[in-house]
Amino acid sequence: MKRKSHFHIETKHVFFMLVVACLILIIVSSVSSSVNNALRNGINTVLMPMQKGLNRVGSYVSAQVQEMTELDQVREENARLSQEVAQLREDNTRYQLERAELEEYRELLDMKEQYPDYETTGAHIISKNSGNWYQTFKIDKGSADGIQVDMNVVADGGLVGIVTSVETHTATVSTIIDDGRSVSSMALISQAPCIVTGDLLLYEEGRLLLQYVDKNDDLEDNYKIVTSNTSSEYLPGILIGYAAELEVDSNNLTKSGYLIPVVDFSHLDSVLVITTLKETGEAIP
Repeated sequence: MKRKSHFHIETKHVFFMLVVACLILIIVSSVSSSVNNALRNGINTVLMPMQKGLNRVGSYVSAQVQEMTELDQVREENARLSQEVAQLREDNTRYQLERAELEEYRELLDMKEQYPDYETTGAHIISKNSGNWYQTFKIDKGSADGIQVDMNVVADGGLVGIVTSVETHTATVSTIIDDGRSVSSMALISQAPCIVTGDLLLYEEGRLLLQYVDKNDDLEDNYKIVTSNTSSEYLPGILIGYAAELEVDSNNLTKSGYLIPVVDFSHLDSVLVITTLKETGEAIP
C-alpha cells in the first residue's frame, strides 16, 4: 500500500514569511514619493479605463431603465387618452343624434303651425321601397295610434302622399310621385284647377306632370300649386309645389307643363300625418 502524502508547513516557517512580508511593506512605504507616484500612476493606468468603462455601462443601463420607465408611462397615458377620445366621440355622436332629432321635432312643429286647422301627429319612417325615391314607405305609427287609411301626409312644408294601408303599429304611405297617382289641385291665388300626376322617370329630373289647365285660366310659371277643394282624397290648401314650363297643348284648349315639388323625395326621415279625414272633416281622436 502506498502512503498518502501530507503537505505540512511548520509554524516557524509561517512566522518567517510574515516577517518578510512586513519588511517589504515597510520598505515600500518608506521609498520616495516618486516611486509612490509611479506606482499610483501605474495602478491608475490599469484601473481608469476599467472605471470609465464601468461608468459608461452604468450610465447606459440607467438610461435604458429610465427610457423603459418613461415608455411605460407614455403607453399608460396613451391608453388613457384613447379612452377619453373614444368617450368624446361617443358623446359627440349622441349629441349630434339628439340635435338631429330636435331639429326634426322643430320641423314637424313648423309644419304643424302651417296647418293649424288640422289635427296632426308626427311619425318616423322605418322602411321604404327599394328604389332611389320614397315612392312608398312605412311609418312607426298605426291603428293603435289612431292612424287610418286616406289620412294625408306632409313633410318639408308640402304634400307627401296618403296613407294606403294600416297595421296595428305601422302604416304604409304612397307618395304623389308614384306612377299614375293623381292629385286634384289648383293655383293658390287664382284657384285655377289642374291635375298633378306622378311619374317616377320624370321625377329623376325633379319634376312631376301638371295637366288639364284651361288655356284662359290664370295659372303661370312659378305659381304655387295646392290641393283642390274638390279633391276626394286630399284636404284643401296643402302646398304641393310650383308650376313650371307651361305651354298651350295641341288642342288649343288646355295648357300643361311641370310641377316642381317642395318635398325632397330622396331624403325623408320624419313626416306629419294629418289625422283629419276629408270625408268627415273631423279630427280622429
